Amino acid sequence: MQLFSTLSRTRETFTVPTDRPVTLYVCGVTPYDTTHMGHARTFIVFDVLVRYLQWQGATVRYCQNVTDVDDPLFERARRDGVQWDELAERQIRQLRADCADLNILPPTFFPRVSEEVGTMIPIIERLIELGHAYVVDGNVYFSIQTDPDFGRMARMGYSELLAIANQRGNNPHDPNKRDPLDFVLWQRGNPDEPKWESPWGLGRPGWHIECSAMSQRYLGEQIDIHGGGADLIFPHHSCEIAQSESATGKRPFARFWMHVGLVWLDGEKMSKSLGNLVFARDALREHHPDAIRWYLLSEHYREDFDYRRDALVRFEQYAADLRQALSVTGGSHSPLDVSRGREDVIAAMNDDLDTPTVLAVLHTMAGMIIDGAKEGRDVSSAQAVVRDLALMLGFTLR
Repeated sequence: MQLFSTLSRTRETFTVPTDRPVTLYVCGVTPYDTTHMGHARTFIVFDVLVRYLQWQGATVRYCQNVTDVDDPLFERARRDGVQWDELAERQIRQLRADCADLNILPPTFFPRVSEEVGTMIPIIERLIELGHAYVVDGNVYFSIQTDPDFGRMARMGYSELLAIANQRGNNPHDPNKRDPLDFVLWQRGNPDEPKWESPWGLGRPGWHIECSAMSQRYLGEQIDIHGGGADLIFPHHSCEIAQSESATGKRPFARFWMHVGLVWLDGEKMSKSLGNLVFARDALREHHPDAIRWYLLSEHYREDFDYRRDALVRFEQYAADLRQALSVTGGSHSPLDVSRGREDVIAAMNDDLDTPTVLAVLHTMAGMIIDGAKEGRDVSSAQAVVRDLALMLGFTLR
């Protein structure tokens, strides 16, 4: 299987290990506006990857976190006048329900940051001991100057990295920092935020250390595939690489980095700040989950996706054609052979998860079955092949 790795910017061969499970970590949600179509697309893409690996006979250990300790969640809780943990719990329940309705397999591990803080402190202590981090007034910072390759996955100059970091929560004017790009590993919390005991006083972890700690706890110090949305390449995933490899001394932290393109709405970037989100629960009231899955997989996962509200009608028909193909009754002569289509599907899946090609082939095969049944041909074996492929892609076929 060929997968494109964001770190190397090349397609590389991914070989399924035979002596252990495939390890996969995907950055999950900060639970205050869930589950929008950006979430849905990312989780459906990795759902298909997991299903395909399992279809090939692999065992997959899949960890997807919930960042329920983070500034955006606290800000929304203050705005809405609710407790942060109450808001998080409500949104996590919604996420689980939406993913189930979209036929997304639950991950092997679904840890919450609020329950994992104890695993982060030893890693921070190790970074301090090795000279990669420093303590100032109850805060702990990672020193980017100790990592000569810091930000290598983003492939940008210092000024560009700083500009993006500032847009995504970095405070370049923090007087405690040695470098404006140094990032927080531990921080003193505000009065209305949760706090935990630490060697540096009461506080809470920074954003990036959370995923390093959880991936190490549940999957090991080095993992096969790390994924998430393309907006996480910098700073989040770049900081994960720096702190994980610095703490363990092992490279690479992840063999493959897979990033899903951003979702736009009618030509404008879909974002929480703009308030132009389309939520899965609203789409599911009007559309079949198979149609939504087909639509979100109709563009290659690495490309940005322009979500059009009126486009799902066409994909409802594709999903209906598939169900029809699997329910028709044919005749008893001239069995229909779709083995070539099956080979084409496997080849496309092995080509960096080329789901647009896969779906085109699957639709053609469905049409062949419908036409073959009208001609009185035996379509039963062809239906078995198509059903197997459709289930591998996560369609409910209901």
